[in-house]
Amino acid sequence: MAPNAPIDPNAPMTPMAPNAPMAPIAPIASYPPLTPLPPWPPLPPIHWLASAYPPFAVPYFVYDVYAMFLCHRHRRRLKGHEDHPGPSAAVVAFLRRELLMVLHHAAMVLVCFPVLWRQGKGDFFLGCLLMAELSTPFVCLGKVLIMYGLQHTALHKLNGAATLLTFLGCRVLLFPYLYWAYGRHIGVPLFRVPSVLPPAYNMAAAALLAPQLYWFGLLCRGAWRLFRPQPPRPP
Repeated sequence: MAPNAPIDPNAPMTPMAPNAPMAPIAPIASYPPLTPLPPWPPLPPIHWLASAYPPFAVPYFVYDVYAMFLCHRHRRRLKGHEDHPGPSAAVVAFLRRELLMVLHHAAMVLVCFPVLWRQGKGDFFLGCLLMAELSTPFVCLGKVLIMYGLQHTALHKLNGAATLLTFLGCRVLLFPYLYWAYGRHIGVPLFRVPSVLPPAYNMAAAALLAPQLYWFGLLCRGAWRLFRPQPPRPP
């Protein structure tokens, strides 16, 4: 048939030449044995702090709420506000003043440190929560320096800068890092992670982030008062 000749659909088909004989297949025994795949690398052992800290943290946060209530009640008595008609008035006044801190402690006990049902899981999130406590020593040191009248010293300013940096990195930016790490784990970009997670998870993260932003705003206001240039004193 010519290369450009039209194809006749009624023309009989020409049988193709038979295939060439195939080479004999070697028996299976002649192939080298398969090399077994290496085993999966073992999971890293759980750090002892991941198992030891939650049983310590839960009673600590409960005790801390009780200690804050006792301090609040003592200050009321020093100011002449006795617990009449009963201690319930002191409890209501305490919750009205420290409601955000009480909710924070309750969330840490009920949500962040589920000791009984964690069963060795969630070490990554627990480690992030431990990192969030890195700013606590600097916050406490600032309170101590103020109590001793050292709020105008260089040590107090240095501690204030450390408080801002650790609070920003370990409490505020912690939540975007959690979303980024989860998105990297499942192969999703950061901006799509909230749409992948269940709404309850996003609401819980927002509820935990909200007080951190509020406290960080208070720290920024205190840092502005600490580092702003002082007006010259009149002669």
